[in-house]
Amino acid sequence: MKFKAPKWLAAAPVAAALVISLAACGGGTSESSSSATDALAGSDQQTLDKYTTADVTPIDQIDKSKLGLITEGTLRVGTLSDAPPNIFIDGSGKFTGYDNELLRAVGDKLGLKVEFASTDFSALLSQVANKQFDVGSSSISTTDARRKTVGFTNGYDFGYMAVVTKNDAKVTGFADLKEGVRIGVVQGTVQDDYVTNTLKLEPVRFPDYNTVYGNVKNGQIDAWVAPSQQATGQVKEGDNTKIAEKVVNTQNFTAYAVNKDNQPLIDALNAGLDAVIADGTWTKLTAEWYEDRPTAAEQTPQGWKPGSKAVQIPAK
Repeated sequence: MKFKAPKWLAAAPVAAALVISLAACGGGTSESSSSATDALAGSDQQTLDKYTTADVTPIDQIDKSKLGLITEGTLRVGTLSDAPPNIFIDGSGKFTGYDNELLRAVGDKLGLKVEFASTDFSALLSQVANKQFDVGSSSISTTDARRKTVGFTNGYDFGYMAVVTKNDAKVTGFADLKEGVRIGVVQGTVQDDYVTNTLKLEPVRFPDYNTVYGNVKNGQIDAWVAPSQQATGQVKEGDNTKIAEKVVNTQNFTAYAVNKDNQPLIDALNAGLDAVIADGTWTKLTAEWYEDRPTAAEQTPQGWKPGSKAVQIPAK
């Protein structure tokens, strides 16, 4: 099925799809089989509540001198450049997208400058853990395995997982992902974990979204298991590709990654996130960047909501 191109697509640069050999895409996943979760099992509200804070520190009580930032007064953020509508560089060279514009709004609430730098997703969490970045912004699903490496803010998003194929492919959805199907993933993602540890299959791993999508288009792989937001950002009319199926995934909310020992920064970001939820900014940005989520019900599926347990999403 095809989706209407959202308004941000016109501003996004068209990156060349790099064709790389299947042998070059091997290697291990960053998620261990002992910690695997079925990303399509649906929302487990009890699990989500275990990590969601009851409330937050009021913004006027945040001491910005205690945030442990690499550069005082500035959030240095690692992000991606090729994953619209969430995280990408637009035609003017600006880092933008839903996740990054929301983080800018959080930074404004805290009186912090936000500076972005591009990296690969497979390296991002270790870079945050090693304090090369203060924050990781990349639609990061907050799995238990990842919590061993980094800390996370409260959630600001959920996601869908999608199967992307050529129009005439025999694969029509998740049920067709079986032995013998060449399945592409971006290395280190929840989709990598899902194919490897839930489906017990060996995927073809790629370093970024442009490359894996290019290999769908040229037939080097049969299907790409993708975050549906990024799938929608890649699939275009005339590419002879489609989103064959997408399924809601709220098993682990999406959050910003922070060094797990830097609780003051996590607390500050949680305070800023609640502030942008309470004043309607979160709702506005969600509707702007996700044109398939215009209503409150579509923005908060299966009882999920962003921020702390205390914050309320304002009624429209």
